Amino acid sequence: MVLKRYQPYLAMLSIQLLYAGMALFSKASMSNGMNPYVFVVYRQAFATLALAPFAIFLESNKTASLSFTLLVKIFFISLFGITLSLDLCYVSLGYISATFASASTNTIPVITFILALCFRMESICYKQSHGIAKIIGSVVCVTGAVVYAFVNGPPLYPESHKEVHYQTSIGTPKGEWIKGSIIMLSANTMWSLYLILQGPIMKQYPAKLRLTTLQCLFSCIQSAIWAISVKRDIAAWKLGFNFNLLSVAYCGVLVTGLSYWLRAWVIEIKGPVFTAMFTPIALIFTALFSSIFWKETPHLGSVCGAILLVMGLYGVLWGKQKEAECKKASQCKGEITSI
Repeated sequence: MVLKRYQPYLAMLSIQLLYAGMALFSKASMSNGMNPYVFVVYRQAFATLALAPFAIFLESNKTASLSFTLLVKIFFISLFGITLSLDLCYVSLGYISATFASASTNTIPVITFILALCFRMESICYKQSHGIAKIIGSVVCVTGAVVYAFVNGPPLYPESHKEVHYQTSIGTPKGEWIKGSIIMLSANTMWSLYLILQGPIMKQYPAKLRLTTLQCLFSCIQSAIWAISVKRDIAAWKLGFNFNLLSVAYCGVLVTGLSYWLRAWVIEIKGPVFTAMFTPIALIFTALFSSIFWKETPHLGSVCGAILLVMGLYGVLWGKQKEAECKKASQCKGEITSI
């Protein structure tokens, strides 16, 4: 009974560990010379192959009609939400560290909230505490991302460790670091847009696993067309039994496949806010492993930026949780009044 009680917590920790590994494995493959566009093609191919059998057998009883119009919508959502987001993400890894890539994911819930607000899918009650929390949390989170990207500061480790950091980690000028940061935040914006557009699509096509498989397939085809057009060197497409194969298989099968199942299971039990609260843990795992294996030295600016990111994220999540509770209480009160 005790183990069953903590299963959702263990599942979320496993998911964040998988995401930390994704940042590290992807960064290592980019550093080893693998083309980022080719990486996306193979990742989505592995994801499609991993999800397809489960989509066929586990959702065979679900009735979900797929019209041509809906198919076109899914195609373009996959193009702008998944393919473009992944391409931008892996291109940015050529300029930034795996730790910053992991830290930037904390901006996704906030960016999603801001975009939803622009599309009038979200609302803010300025006179309520939860509305103020969402506003302040959004500002703090964006500020944290800016501080992390643009403010370096002194290293936290002794000066003797500094040389190893620049040799094994980024090794890029400040301008390229800023460029990579902007590209990564653009990737997060595309992913946030995908999350917003995903809601209406799932209402039209409720077979979630089949929808995810179809989107991975479309993304694989789209990224392949783009990769072939920009990288026609056959040598760049060779994938032997090496670290690059392990990396794309890890990202495709474990991150896209296993984490999807775990996250869906936890959301069903605990809800979406519970799963979002564990997002910063991936940053902790990534920073720890980067420090151990890559000898990356954290700087004061990045630490302060990460703290602001996490504080802003939890501010928005707290506001949304309180808003949901207020709406639920109002509905219950209305039902009692009508009775």
